[in-house]
Amino acid sequence: MSNQQGGAVPPSTGFSALLRFIKTDHRYVLLGTSAIACLGMWFSSQVRSTWSFLAPVYTLEVVMYYTLFAFVVFSAVALVNKLVHWKDYATTSWFVSTRAKKIERIASYVVVALTIILAVDRVVMGFGSIVAGSVGAQANPDGFLPSAVYMVYQGRGIFARGIATTIELAVFGTVIAFFLAVLLVFIRIQKIDRPDNDFVRFLKVVGVGFAKLYSAVVRGTPMMVQSLLIYFAGFAVLSSTGMSAGEIRAIWSTFIAGLVTISLNSTAYMMEVLRGGIEAVDGGQNEAARSLGLSQWQAMTRVVFPQGIKNAIPALSNELVVNIKDSSVLSVIGVFDLMFATTTVAGIYYRQLAVYAVATVCYLILTMIASKLLGMLAYHLEVSSPGPVLSTSDMTHTTGVAGAKADPTKVVVHKAPVAKASRKGSGSTQSAPSSKSAQSSKSANSSKSTKSTER
Repeated sequence: MSNQQGGAVPPSTGFSALLRFIKTDHRYVLLGTSAIACLGMWFSSQVRSTWSFLAPVYTLEVVMYYTLFAFVVFSAVALVNKLVHWKDYATTSWFVSTRAKKIERIASYVVVALTIILAVDRVVMGFGSIVAGSVGAQANPDGFLPSAVYMVYQGRGIFARGIATTIELAVFGTVIAFFLAVLLVFIRIQKIDRPDNDFVRFLKVVGVGFAKLYSAVVRGTPMMVQSLLIYFAGFAVLSSTGMSAGEIRAIWSTFIAGLVTISLNSTAYMMEVLRGGIEAVDGGQNEAARSLGLSQWQAMTRVVFPQGIKNAIPALSNELVVNIKDSSVLSVIGVFDLMFATTTVAGIYYRQLAVYAVATVCYLILTMIASKLLGMLAYHLEVSSPGPVLSTSDMTHTTGVAGAKADPTKVVVHKAPVAKASRKGSGSTQSAPSSKSAQSSKSANSSKSTKSTER
């Protein structure tokens, strides 16, 4: 909530809202609180850990248990009363009176507090007890959770190295792929113009054909197969120079091969994403830029490309999340990523289920952090935040375009590099004249066109 003058929210607003919530009678308080009470009773029935702070005060816990049970009984009585007096329950039942509602509200807060105490004692303190026992164990203990904690602690160095490698592959691979994709998409969208000579036309045809072939081959084959081909092809090329196996591994390591694989694979997908973002820019933008006196190169680099890249930012940023997950296939060539580290630990202790569950949690945490950071970036750039992407192939259909196409009556001219637009939206566009007026007043408005180009 904000004050009437539109100023900052006072710090006490959140506390005031909490007080209002506590003092307000809520609907279905008996039903919802009964479910919480049953959860608290279930916590109380669980085995106490060695860290339990309720174990020394068993009598207090018994009182807490029967307090929760009493509320459930009270709710059951209210339910029976409502069923018996279904038609006139709202007017005749004591449970809907003001005094009864106040009692129910206060009792519900007591139930919530007791359930939280029991949850902390059984869940939080229980997990702490398991961690302490597993860390100090001399051998891999029985049980899913103790075994998982033990293997994570004993193999913490292996997991840390694997996580670091996964992050490096995803981040650097995505950055390299972006610049390669910008180059390829520029080649991909080239069209033959009348002023082009035969040599330029030949280069454009070959370039467009190469970009199409590259996209089809990379997107049509699995990354696992690509990684094997790239690694062994590089090894074979270096072997032909007479280098020994040790010298080759020093130059062509599995990490370098994995980074090349992710970069080349992501380039094909990001190129299609960029092409979709550029094609979403209205054709009138390019025509308006040309009418202002910009060359084809200037129109593409200062008008079309900046808008197209901004349109494609959500889908481009999703490629980072995809690469975090897809990097797991690089373990087939020996890249020491998170998947390779997980397989190594599983081979040491022969507890596959627990250790792969740990890997699942690690991947989930990494992707959630990346998604959060990308959402902040999208907000900073004033574009739609990236949505969930299940796989890289999803982005061939969802280009991440912000929505409607750009207004063809306005041309946005950017300097290189593209300056960040003001959040207030001041002065970033200029109305473009029509073709006839531009031709008739070209000499008179040449200075204005030059200023527009510079801006």
